[in-house]
Amino acid sequence: MHDERRAWKGFDWGVMDRLHQKGLIANPANKSKSVVLSDEGLRRSEELFRAMFTRPTR
Repeated sequence: MHDERRAWKGFDWGVMDRLHQKGLIANPANKSKSVVLSDEGLRRSEELFRAMFTRPTR
């Protein structure tokens, strides 16, 4: 991630299209090497990151 809500487009195009259809990223079909996460996409990515890569607090 960079610029607070941009992610590199190094993923399968089918995956990128599905994320766009769900409203989680901006249209990936452009010359840019990154995509912009929507508010919902940013929220969901942070939520999933915490669930998968952090330990629960006690």
